Amino acid sequence: MDKKKIIIIDGSSLLHRAFYALPLLSTKDGIYTNGIYGFLTMLYKVQEEKKPDYICVAFDKKGPTFRHEEYDKYKAHRQSTPSELVQQFPIIREILDAMKVRHLELTGFEADDIAGTLTKMGEESSLEVILVTGDKDYLQLATDNTKVLITRKGITELEEFDRNIIIEKYGITPEQLIDLKGLMGDQSDNIPGVPGIGEKTGLKLLKEYGTIENIYENIENISGKKLKENLIENKHLAFLSKKLGEIMTAVPMDINFEELKIEEPDWENLKRLYKELEFNSLLGKFSDDFTDNNEETSINLEYSMIGELDYNELIDTIKKEGKFGFKFIISNNNYIEDKIVALGIKTQDVPTKIIYLQEDKKNFIDSFKSIFEDKSIEKIGHNLKSDIVILSRLGIKIDNITFDSMIAQYLINPAQSSYTINEISKEYLNIYGMDEESLLGKGKSKRSFSDLCEEEIGNCLSFTLDTILNVESKMKEIIKEQEMLDLYYNVELPLVEVLGSMEYYGFKIDTDELKKLGKEYDEEINSLTTEIYTLADVEFNINSPKQLGEILFDKLSLPIVKKTKTGYSTDAEVLDKLKDQHPIIDKVLRYRQIVKLKSTYIDGLLNLINKDTNRVHSSFNQTITTTGRISSTEPNLQNIPIRTDDGRKIRKAFIAENNNYVLVDADYSQIELRVLAHISKDSKLMEAFINNEDIHRKTASEVFNVPKEEVSSIMRSRAKAVNFGIVYGISDYGLSRDLNISRKEAKEYIDNYLKNYKMVKEYMENIVEEGKEKGYVETILHRRRYIPELKAKNFNIKSFGERIAMNTPIQGSAADIIKMAMVKVYNELKTRNLKSRLILQIHDELIIEAEKDEIEEVKDIMKNVMENSIKLNVPLIVDLEVGDSWYDTK
Repeated sequence: MDKKKIIIIDGSSLLHRAFYALPLLSTKDGIYTNGIYGFLTMLYKVQEEKKPDYICVAFDKKGPTFRHEEYDKYKAHRQSTPSELVQQFPIIREILDAMKVRHLELTGFEADDIAGTLTKMGEESSLEVILVTGDKDYLQLATDNTKVLITRKGITELEEFDRNIIIEKYGITPEQLIDLKGLMGDQSDNIPGVPGIGEKTGLKLLKEYGTIENIYENIENISGKKLKENLIENKHLAFLSKKLGEIMTAVPMDINFEELKIEEPDWENLKRLYKELEFNSLLGKFSDDFTDNNEETSINLEYSMIGELDYNELIDTIKKEGKFGFKFIISNNNYIEDKIVALGIKTQDVPTKIIYLQEDKKNFIDSFKSIFEDKSIEKIGHNLKSDIVILSRLGIKIDNITFDSMIAQYLINPAQSSYTINEISKEYLNIYGMDEESLLGKGKSKRSFSDLCEEEIGNCLSFTLDTILNVESKMKEIIKEQEMLDLYYNVELPLVEVLGSMEYYGFKIDTDELKKLGKEYDEEINSLTTEIYTLADVEFNINSPKQLGEILFDKLSLPIVKKTKTGYSTDAEVLDKLKDQHPIIDKVLRYRQIVKLKSTYIDGLLNLINKDTNRVHSSFNQTITTTGRISSTEPNLQNIPIRTDDGRKIRKAFIAENNNYVLVDADYSQIELRVLAHISKDSKLMEAFINNEDIHRKTASEVFNVPKEEVSSIMRSRAKAVNFGIVYGISDYGLSRDLNISRKEAKEYIDNYLKNYKMVKEYMENIVEEGKEKGYVETILHRRRYIPELKAKNFNIKSFGERIAMNTPIQGSAADIIKMAMVKVYNELKTRNLKSRLILQIHDELIIEAEKDEIEEVKDIMKNVMENSIKLNVPLIVDLEVGDSWYDTK
């Protein structure tokens, strides 16, 4: 018969560990939750893996302990707990109460002592004891029957110890770890130990003599004059430190294990807490038997498979209702290449209909093309961009998209980590576990949808479409309340179609040019390798930081700049500081640069070219950034280098489709600075843009107090850094690093800037106060970004929040403007039925693959639309270039 188990959790340690391991998460109301979330994640994980019969959480109680009475400097160096963490302790206790998990704390003792006492009680009751902590002190409690689980890599992994593992790892018993603490002390707890004795020496002594007592009984036999002197002079510290480091196992507690028995949680109360804390993912931990009696939903997973004979009946229903939701399923997760498996369609009053599309699709296209292209019929869905790409492959151009739940939720909560239909169903409908992730199985090797049975596909599609139809009105109401209707309906929702079109068309790649460039890089890499070996006078792995560090600092004796746990640091910052010390440094820096270009942008791009289209079809992400900017992946076209000649050469491989097409590149000129002028209403800044002055030269003139004609290139360059730094809320420290100047000089630049642009300074002060008051800041189109960091007591976190408050309205408004321009340019091309197509957006730049006969018309559209997408207090200026390749347009 298996022994019963008890899990004892070091609550204080685990909450601290989670707080520092995870980003500073908070609710919209500014309640910090990262420590709580990490703690609960680990608690659930351990419970699921170990399946205990009993559980208890031990906390430290505020105030001195018996150890402080022994040694008044105990933990004296500990910094005070950040207020962002302090506020999470009462909340985790409330959650544990709702979970019916007993938590204990005792005046005069630490959590370690409570855990140690429970461990001894557990052993005496023949229980298997499992201790969970981030504190290695607990290893002294390990036995054959007591395991200690230590958190590693933040809180995601646990390293398990028992008596044998400790003996194998350290060469001493768990009990002797107390003696080791007595010898070497503990800096984190301010336990002194014996000066000069570290872990290596301490272990050596204990392996020979066993205990501190035996060491002192044999003190005359200790070799090493200095070691012996230290031991003799600090005998009292050794025994004191041992006493301070020993976990007490006899704390007076009136408790029995029946009080720690696993119980059914108070689901109602727990759900309330999780909803308040916005722990949507943890709501899935609820018992299958628990239902919320106050909220009901109409999700019922009804569906039916239909064939060609049923098409007309479904089409008549759609026409009658004038609206339908739909979702495609493909074989894997590449919307350009993979096979279309099935389509789900649902109207308000009719259950989901599933159409299989693995075979001939002609009849489906003939029947449904007019429905998807009908301007009078509303189409709704979730992540519709992917469906638009599929429809494009079928030769269908969708019209009249009126709702996308993923985009809606992104506007409502731009900082959310996931926008799956499952997350939305949890938040709005309190339903869990029927989307793609749960069907395929979390943590399992993913099955492709083509392998799923009809029931799984039917359940997934009906759940998805029912959810969309159920949340639509709720989400629209929130968007209306937050004054984002214009942003949603005129920018973000139509942008879904634009991005879908861009993904479908992709960007043509000249593979010969890429391979030619790759060959040039290979030749230079080989040449650099030989030169580096010659300078080092030995062959080694240049890509190994460890081996490179040994060459630079041991063999070549270069000055050590920074050390790591495993040796010497050889990061870019270190190498940059060593540039003048040895010619090998420049060679290594160049080698790294070329190797990265080759692996990332040559080999990487070649692997992503679609074999049927000879184009790369990047995924454009609309819901990733909190500022509203679009990002791209596979490949990330926003990272194609432009600052170096070597990087720019890669753009030669991005070409127009054929000789009948060229690329037209339109780039906003200094859009973020123009937005800053508009928002701040600074007269000097506005005047510069209205008069079409060189803004960096003007700023240099103001900051350095010299006439414009006397501004040097260095002055202008530094003023440019200040201009753009202000937009991003740069600090004097950040500017000093960017310009390689002192912080004092950088501060003078910033102060002079703000002295001359007084309204900019006023804007920066006002927007921070507004952010504190409202809990969020907004762009010109009312896109919100919540900033709980502004309420932080920690200076660094608060400063970070202030920088976000300053730059979000600027960056976010610039993102809104480029998105508006994209939508209007796309629609103009579509309305005029031009062959030219928008294929790329990158930062403030749009690229159209233009048919040669349409070049002038396209240029006119881009300039007029982009410069007049929105009316600002200063003009928007667009620079246009035409070329056969992306390289030629720059």
